[in-house]
Amino acid sequence: MPETKTNTVLAETDSSVVLKNRRYVGKRETLAYVLNDAAASMNIDDFKERYIYDVVKIDFGLLALQSSISTVWDAINDTFIGVIVEKTRTRWGKFKPYVLLGEIPLSLLGMWYWLIPFIFPNTPGDYLPKFIFFFAMSLITETATTFTAVAKTGFLSTMTPEPIERSRLIALANLASHVCEDLPKQIFGIFYDLVINKVVKVELPKLFAVFGIGCSALSVVFVLYYYMHSKERVRQTISKPTVKQSLKSVINNKPMLICLISNFLSGFSISKSRTNFYVDVIGSITWKTIVGIPAFPVKFISYSFVEPLRKRFSTKALWIFEDAWTDMLWLTVFGIGSINKNFMRKGVILPLMGLEEIFEMCVYGLRRVIPAEISNESMDYCEWKNGYRSEAMTGVTMSTISKIQQAVMSFVTNIVMDKIGYIQGKEVGTQTDKTKWWIFALGTGIPIISSSLGIVPKFFYPLSGKVRTQMYKDLFERRKAKAEFMQNASQEEIAEYTKTEIKD
Repeated sequence: MPETKTNTVLAETDSSVVLKNRRYVGKRETLAYVLNDAAASMNIDDFKERYIYDVVKIDFGLLALQSSISTVWDAINDTFIGVIVEKTRTRWGKFKPYVLLGEIPLSLLGMWYWLIPFIFPNTPGDYLPKFIFFFAMSLITETATTFTAVAKTGFLSTMTPEPIERSRLIALANLASHVCEDLPKQIFGIFYDLVINKVVKVELPKLFAVFGIGCSALSVVFVLYYYMHSKERVRQTISKPTVKQSLKSVINNKPMLICLISNFLSGFSISKSRTNFYVDVIGSITWKTIVGIPAFPVKFISYSFVEPLRKRFSTKALWIFEDAWTDMLWLTVFGIGSINKNFMRKGVILPLMGLEEIFEMCVYGLRRVIPAEISNESMDYCEWKNGYRSEAMTGVTMSTISKIQQAVMSFVTNIVMDKIGYIQGKEVGTQTDKTKWWIFALGTGIPIISSSLGIVPKFFYPLSGKVRTQMYKDLFERRKAKAEFMQNASQEEIAEYTKTEIKD
C-alpha cells in the first residue's frame, strides 16, 4: 500500500514538540481494519446466557465448577502463548500470522458450540456427557481466542506509528462497524421474542444454530480480508527480548500498570446481562431494541465530540469523566427503579432506561476510543522506556488477570443466580417478584457499586501534556535513525547492533 504524500513535521510551539499527522494507512487497508473490528462483535453473544438457561440448560453448580477449572488453565496457557508471540519474527510480521491461524480454528470450533442441543437433545442440566463436551469446547476455544486476541491487540499498535492516525482508525472502525455488529443482535432479538411468545413455530435450538453459525462464518470472511490487506509498519527489534525482559517491561510500564490496576478493581463487578431483565421481568427482548432506538443516532453523533474534547481536555480527564458519567446514570436508574417496584412498571422503567441510554450514548465515542488509545500509548511508552515493544506479554498479562477475575466472578454470579431462586427454562415472566428484583439489580446498580473502585487509579495516569509530547518526539527521532541505519549498514554492523539493541 503506497504511503500518502503528507509529511510528518516536528514543529516547535511554545517550547513543546507537536506531531503533525501523516497518513500511512490507505483506503483499502482502512476498510480491512473496519471489517475486522466488525467481525469481533458480529455475533449473538448477548444471548449466550439465554442459550445456556433456555436451550442447553447446564446446572449452575457445574457452570461454577467449569469457571474454576478454566481459571487454572487460562493462567497456564496465557503465559506460554505470550512468550511464543513475543518471540515471533516472520516476513509477514509479528502478529499477522496469528490473526489467520487463530481466527479460523476459533470460528470452526465456535460453530460446534451452537450444536450442543442437537448432540445432546432433551438432557437434564446435570447430564455429565453434555457438560464434558461443553467444558472441553470451552477450553479449546479459549486457547484459540487468546492467540487471536493478543494478535489483534498488538497489530493495531504496529499498523501506524502516528498516534493521531491511530485514533482516527479506532474512531472510524467503531463508527462504521456499528451497523454490522448491532444488526445480527437486533434481528435475532425480534425472532427470539416471536419464538418464546409462540408467534413463530421455530425451535429455539435451530434459531440459535442458524444465527450463531452464520455470524461465525461471516466473521471469518472479514478477518481473511483484513489479513490480506493489512501491514505491520512499526518495526520490532531484530533481537528477541527474553522472558525476563518481557516481564520487566510490564512491571516498569507505569501507564499499563495503571490500566491493569483499574481493570482489576473494576473486575469485581457482580453482574448479569440486562437481556435477562427484558426477558424475565418485562417479558420481551424487543423492548430492549425499542428503548434503544432514540439513543441510536446519539451513538454515532458522539464520535464527533471526541476530537474537540481531546483538544480541550487530557486523556486522563476524559477517561475518568466517561466512567463517572455512566456510573451515575445507572445508579439513578437503579434507585428510581427500586422504589415501589417501579422496575416492574413498564410505563416508568422503560422511559427511564430510554433516557439513560440517550445520555450514556453521549460519551459512547469516548468509551470506544480513549481506552484503546491509552493501551496503544502504553505500548509506545514501553518502546520509549526499554528500547523494545512487548505487546504480546502485556496483552497476555492483562488478559490473564481479566480471565481469572471473570472466572471467579462467574462462579460468584452463578451461585448468586441459584440463591435468588432463578429457575432455568421457566416460562417468560413467571419468576418470583423477589427474583425479578435481583435480576434488575444485577443488571443496573449492583455492578456499578461492586466495581466502583476501578475509577481511583485513573487519577494517576501519567501520560499527558509534556511527557506524552516528549515521548513521541524521541520515538520519531529514534525510529528514523534506526531505519536509516538498517538501510545502509552491512551484515556485520547489523549483527553487532543487535547485541546492544535492547536496553538492560
